Amino acid sequence: MGRKIAIVTDGACSMTLEEAAKFGVYAAPIYVVFGEKTYRSGVDLQASEFYELQKSSKKLPSTAQTTANDFIELYTKIAEDADEIITITISSKLSATYQSAEMAQKMFTKIPVHTVDSGSASWGQALIAIAAARAANQGKEVDEIIHLIEVIKERMNVFFVLDTLEYLYRGGRIGGAAAFFGSALHIKPILYLKDGKIETYEKQRTRKRSIARILEILEEKAAGKTIHVAILHGNCPEEAAEIEEHVRKKYSCFDMMTVEIGPVIGVHAGPGTLGLAFYSLD
Repeated sequence: MGRKIAIVTDGACSMTLEEAAKFGVYAAPIYVVFGEKTYRSGVDLQASEFYELQKSSKKLPSTAQTTANDFIELYTKIAEDADEIITITISSKLSATYQSAEMAQKMFTKIPVHTVDSGSASWGQALIAIAAARAANQGKEVDEIIHLIEVIKERMNVFFVLDTLEYLYRGGRIGGAAAFFGSALHIKPILYLKDGKIETYEKQRTRKRSIARILEILEEKAAGKTIHVAILHGNCPEEAAEIEEHVRKKYSCFDMMTVEIGPVIGVHAGPGTLGLAFYSLD
């Protein structure tokens, strides 16, 4: 028998505990703070509950990273059944969770731990963790799994359309001028993850055009390829279902899922966010 390798990620991946368990992935919590109350994303606060709170709360929610102790607590449980751990975190340019995981790796000595920066977030990060868990389940060695993670990182695409720039601005993720510009002209920017950071890809005049454009981007990057894709939404399931129908008809999908964007990304993106996370190994 080969060594049993466990795959760990953090709550920024947007997977619920049930989804993580289904794919054979362990998720350490990231925290969402509303005023005086702190929730563990995906544990005591699911995406649907989060968006209701976000609408009704006077205070802007914030996030707090996974701590080294959170990782160590999880590793201690995993070590009872596994020989080695690979941890895949949210991009180190978006959160200090990677630093927490590196600290935990140094402090935890029961079994070897390897920490990898996903360079991504939400279901971009989740798709990487799922691929790693699948490879571990197939009996791949640690080096092979880490190599696969690096290959997928290079090929991962995460594009999304925001309904409003308000939450990114209030969360300090973009400057005031850019937020004013978007609101004043009702511009619906397409954002994407580039080199581990959220950047503006382009600006469109309407939501309808922005959504059509991210489907064009998928076509440009994935035509004729077998894709692994997650359709992401922030409390707008009907629009996500329309995108799913389009993608299902048009592409050969190895993995395809329609999922809610979890609280950690939802804090900054806000309700009405729609997006795609996808890659191909062709």
